[in-house]
Amino acid sequence: MCGAAIVTLSMGARHGFGLWLAPITVERGWPRETFAFALAIQNLAWGIAGPFAGMLADRFGAFKVLAASGVLYALGMWVMAVAATGAMFTLGAGVFIGIALAGCTYAVIYGVINRNVAAEKRSWAMGVTAAAGSFGQFLMVPLSSGLIGSFGWQLALVILGGAALLILPLALALKEAPPAAQAAGPQQSIMEAIAEASRHRSFQLLMAGYFVCGFQVVFIGVHLPSYLKDHGMSPQVATTALALIGLFNVFGTYAAGSLGQRLPKRHILAGIYLLRALAIAAFLWLPLTPWSVYVFAAVMGLLWLSTVPPTNAIVAQIFGIKHFSMLGGFVFFAHQVGSFLGVWLGGLLYDATGNYDLVWWIAIALGVFAALINLPVREAAIVRPALKPA
Repeated sequence: MCGAAIVTLSMGARHGFGLWLAPITVERGWPRETFAFALAIQNLAWGIAGPFAGMLADRFGAFKVLAASGVLYALGMWVMAVAATGAMFTLGAGVFIGIALAGCTYAVIYGVINRNVAAEKRSWAMGVTAAAGSFGQFLMVPLSSGLIGSFGWQLALVILGGAALLILPLALALKEAPPAAQAAGPQQSIMEAIAEASRHRSFQLLMAGYFVCGFQVVFIGVHLPSYLKDHGMSPQVATTALALIGLFNVFGTYAAGSLGQRLPKRHILAGIYLLRALAIAAFLWLPLTPWSVYVFAAVMGLLWLSTVPPTNAIVAQIFGIKHFSMLGGFVFFAHQVGSFLGVWLGGLLYDATGNYDLVWWIAIALGVFAALINLPVREAAIVRPALKPA
């Protein structure tokens, strides 16, 4: 439950960042690409720092990594509030929060869960944690909107930054003996684990699929409010849509984690990516109304982070839990490269063409691609030669 609460705080504030795009760019006089580029850097920094945060958590335990990340998250929100230039805004929203997210989201939290939950229940446990965190995200979106309306966008950021400091006491419940000290006998080194995973075909395919996941969800999460505003929708429609994504994400992530106990996880992933492509195509084809937005948000919510439990469960299933947080960080790096391109291209192509149409169709094509490449993934545990004594 504390892991889910940490995910709620870290992912919940970020889930509503699209609500800040319009007020910040209007008041500062920035083009949308400035805001989009900062969040693109956030996703890239998150991805780059992910393997290192996971490596530290695997070696020294999750608590220290989580506590440092909570402090850095709060600092990043404060810099976002006071930044007067695009470069300073990118430092806070992009670099600081990106690195913080690497240390207080799924790879590190799931590492603790995998080390403390029986193998046959891991997919379910990760689904429960993601679902509980998703419900928090559902609550955080209207909270963020209410804070902006009541206190203005700057003070709203400061308040949420203060809330991020709650990660520190919550992390105490995830304190454990350093994982490296728990094991005895022959051990696989960090470099051996990286080399093994990088050569594994299924690991490469999982990374490619996660790239698509990042592109789609971050583009939609950041640019959907502005897309709706451009089509004459009120801000309340966008707020409701983001909240619905968070709400239905609860059911989607729990269902994906539970189904992962009974069905091949590669089939679950292929189905999720194909359904995303169909949902986006239907959204563009149907007339745009508030109700079509709400239905689209609900469907995308079911598919939003439902890729997380099966993807992470496959990584643990193939490679074991010794270096899980680090390897999960590498997979998530691919996700964040996709996130970088999704949010940045959204702003860049909008400024170049005056609409988001091209980016929507790129997201559809990538969804079909991801569905196909997940089908050949092999979920069997890797067979290693005898390891040298530690």
